[in-house]
Amino acid sequence: MKNRFRRLSAKLPIKTLLKTTLLFALAFCAGRLTAQVVEYNQGLQAADYASAPEAVTTSADGNWGLSFPNEGQMPIGNATADYLKQFNAYYAQNTQDKVIYLTFDAGYENGNTGAILDALKKHNAYATFFLVGNYIETSPDLVKRMVAEGHTVGNHTFHHPDMSKISTKESFEKELNDLESLYQQTTDQPMKKYYRPPQGKYSESNLKMANDMGYRTFFWSLAYVDWYEDKQPTKEEAFKKLLGRIHPGAIVLLHSTSKTNGQILDELLTKWEEMGYHFGSLDDLVATE
Repeated sequence: MKNRFRRLSAKLPIKTLLKTTLLFALAFCAGRLTAQVVEYNQGLQAADYASAPEAVTTSADGNWGLSFPNEGQMPIGNATADYLKQFNAYYAQNTQDKVIYLTFDAGYENGNTGAILDALKKHNAYATFFLVGNYIETSPDLVKRMVAEGHTVGNHTFHHPDMSKISTKESFEKELNDLESLYQQTTDQPMKKYYRPPQGKYSESNLKMANDMGYRTFFWSLAYVDWYEDKQPTKEEAFKKLLGRIHPGAIVLLHSTSKTNGQILDELLTKWEEMGYHFGSLDDLVATE
């Protein structure tokens, strides 16, 4: 075979041989590049699943996860309500009362919070906004509006790190204390000691440290993938998840950076009300517990 190739290549003009060799090399590189892109996308999909609020984990440490065996009923968390209770932590209220607790996570402002606040005001619904340092620094007027309209601002840490990797008490406390200080400087009010771990990543030692600081930790029992700015869910996709999986005592997590949420919230709250639900605050949840 090698001798045949040598004889054939010897008969070909040098330009033709070079062109053939170049085309072969380009085809080989293109194939390798395509394989790498596919592998990269598969990695992203795996990472998206692992970090999605609906992903199910099997340990009390790690990523907060949920499973939904029955629509309209409280889902199963990867830590039980009784386990969480010892740390003053919650993910839902076990009740038959059709009450919904609205919460929003916000790492930055991109123009959707105003519409969200308008919808909440229209429905006389009080939410908790879990904010980070960047949000308070760049959007103090919106933070003040949240407070003026009766909403609660909770602690989502100053820098939004993976708190499950923070093992020292000093580092853990600094993330929460620095945000408390910034909030008080901005609003002239002390921050409510409500904490949500960034990305839902936590450990038992984290829960204990937050509890020792006087904080209550809040996970969630309903959320959907709404945080990618360039890949926003459609209205139909949002309603399928948020209407189909709502349940009595739900702590709902939405992101205020979501354009979809800003557009649908008024209609979403109306639909939930038509289903017989009403809206409570996390203060109400804590009081009942």
